[in-house]
Amino acid sequence: MQQDRTHLDELLEAVKKEFDNLSRQTTLYKDHHQEYEMKINQQHQELASIRNTVYELEQAHRTMKDAYEKEIMRLKQDLESRDRLLEQKQQQQKQQSQQQQTQQQQNVQNVQNAQKQQKQQKQQNQPQQAGFGAPGASPVLARPPNLTGGPTATSPRGYAPHILGVPGGVTKTTSPVTPAAAAVAPVAGSVPAGSQAVPVARPKAAPAAATQHNEAGDRPGEQEKPREVAAVSQEVQLHRAEHNKPIPQFLEDFDSYNTLPYKKKHAEYYEVYNPSVPKRAEISLVHSFAHTSVVCCVRFSKDGKFLATGCNKLTQVFSVETGDLVARLSDETNGDGGNSSANEGAGGANAGNNGNANGNANANANANEGGNSANSANGGDLYIRSVAFSPDGKYLATGAEDKIIRIWDLATRTVVKYLRGHEQDIYSLDFFPDGTKLVSGSGDRTVRIWDVFTGQCSLTLSIEDGVTTVAVSPDGKLIAAGSLDRTVRVWDANQGFLVERLDSASGAGNGHMDSVYSVTFTHDGHQILSGSLDRTVKLWSLKDLQRQQGASSKSNCEVTYVGHKDFVLSVCCTPDDQFVLSGSKDRGVILWDKVTGEPYIMLQGHRNSVISVAVSPVMSTSRGMHGGFFATGSGDCKARIWRWERVAL
Repeated sequence: MQQDRTHLDELLEAVKKEFDNLSRQTTLYKDHHQEYEMKINQQHQELASIRNTVYELEQAHRTMKDAYEKEIMRLKQDLESRDRLLEQKQQQQKQQSQQQQTQQQQNVQNVQNAQKQQKQQKQQNQPQQAGFGAPGASPVLARPPNLTGGPTATSPRGYAPHILGVPGGVTKTTSPVTPAAAAVAPVAGSVPAGSQAVPVARPKAAPAAATQHNEAGDRPGEQEKPREVAAVSQEVQLHRAEHNKPIPQFLEDFDSYNTLPYKKKHAEYYEVYNPSVPKRAEISLVHSFAHTSVVCCVRFSKDGKFLATGCNKLTQVFSVETGDLVARLSDETNGDGGNSSANEGAGGANAGNNGNANGNANANANANEGGNSANSANGGDLYIRSVAFSPDGKYLATGAEDKIIRIWDLATRTVVKYLRGHEQDIYSLDFFPDGTKLVSGSGDRTVRIWDVFTGQCSLTLSIEDGVTTVAVSPDGKLIAAGSLDRTVRVWDANQGFLVERLDSASGAGNGHMDSVYSVTFTHDGHQILSGSLDRTVKLWSLKDLQRQQGASSKSNCEVTYVGHKDFVLSVCCTPDDQFVLSGSKDRGVILWDKVTGEPYIMLQGHRNSVISVAVSPVMSTSRGMHGGFFATGSGDCKARIWRWERVAL
């Protein structure tokens, strides 16, 4: 019994110990729980504090942004007002200088008139004095001249010599004499003093006075001529830049009676020459390349020997001289097939392949929603939107709907770099002159500069709307980009700051009225050409962009090229900067005079939209005519190489 009790006590003691252990553990767990709850509460408080801080920072940012924007607007207004005041002052100074010149001219004329009157009075007085002082003179000579039958001394008319009856057969061709000598000459020649004394003096004085008056009167006219020429030149310049110009008559109807003599037909194309201007150029077809789909882009190599074309899933390189296919480049292994599309949006294929596109709204919507349109039913399509040769001709860059830029080695026909970063279709590419960098434009509203060797993006430039086209200046210092917001922007390529904005504000109201689809620099780098859905091409001047930082814009629209009947999808300039070429949804290519904006030739060489036009950078002489090559890519699934040649006037 005693043993059982002892055993029971041991068991109870063990239970007590276990209970104490459980109590301690429970207390410990409670402590941990409270600690965790405290930490969680602290973290919640910290998160709330961070939220409040972020909100306050956001509010402060907005306030600062509004303040900066107001300050920028104020500074812009100040600059504009200063410019206006400066212009007013310059105009006032010009007016004052003109008034001073007019006053000086009037003073000179007054002095000359006074001198002429004094000389005439001397001429009139000298014959009378000679008549009174001559030996043996008759007193009848002292009578007033009108009583002797001669003209009065104060007669305002200057009669001609044959009317006045110059004695001795004297004519206007005799040696010049002064008015005083002419007045004394009759006395010295023993001419009888009387009525003939005054008539002999008058014929000489009158022509002299008339001559002086004519010389004085000719000077203001000579000074006004440069002003008239400047006014006419300014008027011509304003007319060239004007946006709302009528389409030339020969472009309205190619089959009109007046145009038919200037229409040149061929088997696969025809040309229409402008009957209003002399013939300046000729165009002929060299090669034609059939493709399996819409040709979205064409581009020449820098040496002019090769042409690259882009279509669905395929990039091809052709020899310009022979027309042979040199390379077929296709890569589907690294592309995102789910994001590819057959819907040709803002890159130009839509305007080419779809003949009945529903205007600008559809084109803009396609560009803004390139990523969404990629998921269409034809998900297997992958259109190559842009191609660009490296300056040394060893590499070819391609941009496509899968948002990837591929750098191809043309020797091995393989992709050596994939440049990723864009979020929508890539519509335009261009190499820098040194070949180390590449610029790209995309529907994701960004322009990006890439290091070709590392494949890294070195600079990203963002704008408000989709980027449709990019170009690098010949010296590599500037980048130009066109976008859906009707604007051409020009950036510094090294630092990335905006140096110019070309739109209606900088173009004196003559900017583009719709999306800009193509931009290119002229070969001298001083101007930019742009093509737009508003059916026009514009030439913009770039004047001392580095000097005008912080000042009002100096660039302006110099020429507006009006002639296309539908969207302008591509534009380029010949290497000599003499002609401009533009391709349009109206299926035509127009060759323009770059300076005057006159259309020389309308080329109808495709059965669908001309999506891309490119000029070879190399010129050559053939059959004694200087010219070069240009290429076109169209929605009719053809790419063609043409030769243009200058015609000597």
